Amino acid sequence: MGREPNTRLADLFGLAGWSKGELARAVNRQAAAMGHPQLATDTSRVRRWIDMGETPRDPVPKVLASLFTERLGRVVTTEDLGFARSGRTGRRQSDDGLPWAPERTAAVLTEFTGMDLMLNRRGLVGAGAALAAGSALTGAMDNWLHTDPAPRPDAAAHPDPLTSSGFEPSHRYDQIGLDRYEAAPVGSQEIDALERSVEVFRAWDAARGGGLQRKAVVGQLNEVGGMLAYRHPDHLQRRLWGVAANLAVLAGWMSHDVGLEPTAQKYFVIAAHAAREGGDRPRAGEALSRAARQMVHLGRPDDALDLMQLASSGSGEQALPRTRAMLRTIEAWAHAAKGNGHAVRRTLCEAEELFVSDKGDVPPPSWMQMFDEADLHGMEALAYRTLADHDPSAAGLAQSHAKQALQLRESGRRRSQIFDYLSMASACFIGDDPEQADRYARLALAAIGENSSHRTWDRLREMYRLAGQYSGNDRIKELRAEIDEVMPKPRGRAKVPAPATAFDTRLGTTSFSV
Repeated sequence: MGREPNTRLADLFGLAGWSKGELARAVNRQAAAMGHPQLATDTSRVRRWIDMGETPRDPVPKVLASLFTERLGRVVTTEDLGFARSGRTGRRQSDDGLPWAPERTAAVLTEFTGMDLMLNRRGLVGAGAALAAGSALTGAMDNWLHTDPAPRPDAAAHPDPLTSSGFEPSHRYDQIGLDRYEAAPVGSQEIDALERSVEVFRAWDAARGGGLQRKAVVGQLNEVGGMLAYRHPDHLQRRLWGVAANLAVLAGWMSHDVGLEPTAQKYFVIAAHAAREGGDRPRAGEALSRAARQMVHLGRPDDALDLMQLASSGSGEQALPRTRAMLRTIEAWAHAAKGNGHAVRRTLCEAEELFVSDKGDVPPPSWMQMFDEADLHGMEALAYRTLADHDPSAAGLAQSHAKQALQLRESGRRRSQIFDYLSMASACFIGDDPEQADRYARLALAAIGENSSHRTWDRLREMYRLAGQYSGNDRIKELRAEIDEVMPKPRGRAKVPAPATAFDTRLGTTSFSV
């Protein structure tokens, strides 16, 4: 046939450790379970998929995605395997990358959430995948984010990307992790209820961390993706895209909170696409800023700065001063991780000026209501505490802002309060005040067990490291022993696989063309 090899499928095939015959037999078994007993795949056909770039007919790509998802313990989609929806093979990588065409966003959202739910049902975890570099994402999405989405004709003129290839819903999507809401119109009351559910999920996440409600958020997002397959009047469609963006950010944040880093990053990208489809550029920018925060947490501040540049510029003139202030605090945190003290102070000064310039005459969007004065001080405390690793003189500023954050914290924001305690304790250790550090460390320790956030434990480990210099102090020695007793064993979250370079999509783990 003269086609090139499907490099994506080849790489994932190598990771999975099957022989070609084993994969062929697994495909036949899975297809039979889905109601396709007539499907018969053999070793030679698997060889053609890999070595000649041949694209199998439906439902084989989705069967393969299901098998690889279960085998590797992380979400693998049909396009991660090099099977593009329009029939292109893995060799057309530039066409299959970011950004997605408008009509694909709902289908991408539905497929990815469906696979994620399948992992949840089977008790698997997303591990061993690599994160895309910040520069790779910004390079792919820059022009796209700065332009308005093109008007689309009615849905009747554009078949559903999930079914246009002839794979009908009756083929039991639940067998392959593609449960989907039957496309049908929804009204304003249904969307009102969806928007209220987002607020409930958001409040729960702030109070308890992302682990306990992640599956519920992903399931709700999956259903919204199905709703978006039906073309509603523009005002309703925009609201649905807004719900999708908010849920995708929550799904990403909750995934990050429990250490599913590549999954989190994909949700942030899905959220940016959904927000832009709904005409909300500031929301798209905020979604990308979450990906930047994730990068700083994982020790990749340069990638975070790349993402923040796009998040800030892509938010456009619509962004309120308070939104821009929030973006500045994240940028400052990234600079702090690099030890750029001047940039930290300048950027935080800009954040404070933007925050106070917001007169509140325009109500903030729902997704910004969590960023209040307490959060401003909390982020400033985190930035200065991070800078103090390079410049200990910043520890005093970190303590000052942490105290103000704690005084202003509203009830129900337990996770943020724990972070404030840990920023304060760490800054006190750096500032040679072990007695004060011990006090705040114990407050954090008393609350941390009630929270499902892995990030709180990550920061506790950093504080524990700083306490080591006072191990001769009996009180601190006792504190460290208590932390040793309750702290979960490290899961290797800090050792994230190296980012893809030049947006290398050879490994499905780094590809965002889901």
